[in-house]
Amino acid sequence: MTPTLVQILQFLDEALEHGYGSEQAKTTERNGFKSITYQKGEWLYNDSYTGFFRSYGSETIFFKGQPVWVSQYGGGMTEEFQEEAFAKRTFQFLKEAFRQAHDGNFQFRGPPRYVRDDWEYHMQWRGSAASFTGSEHIRYKGSVVFTHEFFGGLVQDKKRE
Repeated sequence: MTPTLVQILQFLDEALEHGYGSEQAKTTERNGFKSITYQKGEWLYNDSYTGFFRSYGSETIFFKGQPVWVSQYGGGMTEEFQEEAFAKRTFQFLKEAFRQAHDGNFQFRGPPRYVRDDWEYHMQWRGSAASFTGSEHIRYKGSVVFTHEFFGGLVQDKKRE
């Protein structure tokens, strides 16, 4: 049985509560990549990424051991803001944005807009959860300090005999 897009998105929404934005997310490291996983029954979510100032990664949902949905992302701190302490503050704000309510709509990164004090998070995407592209950025005091591009959707394998 192949899961429906609705089932995939229901699991994704639950998994993201345990993902990068979660305060209790636990990471493992292997071959220079960090991974965050969440499993429930036959479902598995894996977010694997590498880098610090510039990072690239992939979120994958597996059902019964087979990948059914993937999102790839990459980008990072703009060059003039690549200072470790400031980057850590930026990543904390990114995690905070990810924890904001999704208001019942498909939202696999943060909300379209989130503002706190001098920080602003913006995310936009095109397409559907089955096939999408998008970008997100963070501004601090009006300057863009972080950007990510992303794309993904459903995995369609050949028919099994």
